[in-house]
Amino acid sequence: MTLLNSGDRVSDTLVIDRLLGEGAFAEVHRVQHEYLGWQAMKLFKRVASKEETKAMLGEARLLSTLGHPNIVRLFEASTVQTPEGLRGFFTMEYVAGGSLERLAAAHRPSVPTDLVAEVMLQIASGLAVAHDQDPPIVHRDVSLANVLVGYDGSGMRIRVSDFGLAKRADPFTRLASAQGTYAFMAPEVLRNQGYSCASDVWSVGTIAYLLLTNHFPFDDGAQFSSYSFARFAKPLLPPSSYNETVDRELDKIIMATLEVDRNNRPATARELYDALRARKETVAREPIQAAQNSVARPPTERAKKLAEEALSLRYVPGQLNRAADLMEEAVNLSPHLREQHLPKLLLWRRGVIM
Repeated sequence: MTLLNSGDRVSDTLVIDRLLGEGAFAEVHRVQHEYLGWQAMKLFKRVASKEETKAMLGEARLLSTLGHPNIVRLFEASTVQTPEGLRGFFTMEYVAGGSLERLAAAHRPSVPTDLVAEVMLQIASGLAVAHDQDPPIVHRDVSLANVLVGYDGSGMRIRVSDFGLAKRADPFTRLASAQGTYAFMAPEVLRNQGYSCASDVWSVGTIAYLLLTNHFPFDDGAQFSSYSFARFAKPLLPPSSYNETVDRELDKIIMATLEVDRNNRPATARELYDALRARKETVAREPIQAAQNSVARPPTERAKKLAEEALSLRYVPGQLNRAADLMEEAVNLSPHLREQHLPKLLLWRRGVIM
């Protein structure tokens, strides 16, 4: 039972369209803004005042003003009356492609190496802006669910969301999310030794390792809730041990992010970004390698339906953005449809109909 449902009015200009996802801490809905179109709304399950909501979003609002392409934009923070009482919410840009969870599921068991490297680079780019602040802004909850995958006219665009929320969230709530925050936490965080920029770097490395191998680093086969610190004493196999398409330099970068001693990791996302950027430039100069070992499974019925609806809408006057949103969802649900329709989607994002 959600706090709000389709058709519920949030304000004079905002109406709930549909539920996008739900965790222990909040619900995420797509909402229709009367003048600005689709937005995403995060509705807190326990935060009940406008003051609390704005306090939680202080760092996210600061970063949003910087206008960085890899940081999600925030629009409004307020409260709404629900059947459970007053609850805080904020609205942000809607990314039709969804989170990295969807991309990972579509490509399982492994996401193509070049795609993972680009995802990692763009996450690091967004985090670097936060880590460059004085004092640094640490995300504290970098995970698949908090990284959004969209597309603009130039290609894939990653947005990092939920800055500043983790430190104020109830710790028990955060640890309860299925396969969520806990699995991406650095060893020093699990030991209650505090967060740092290097802790965010660990989380980025965990994301990359998982996308490439379908394994969490240092996974001892136990449930996440019973992870033992002893597992960190075991040598970590590089991603290439599971996935032969991972090159030596990417192996090296990811292994550095997953150093158990945070003093041995890249200290900030800026350092990580620089390393990834250097690798990208090197790869661009090398001969084209053999195709990735990826299996393009047939698209699901939902993905096919989204793509078909998008194709039928593209010629309808005023519906090109809607068609692009539907196709964005489809290509993130299916590698097969990504290969088939991504060039078309990028043109649509530029306003070109093909």
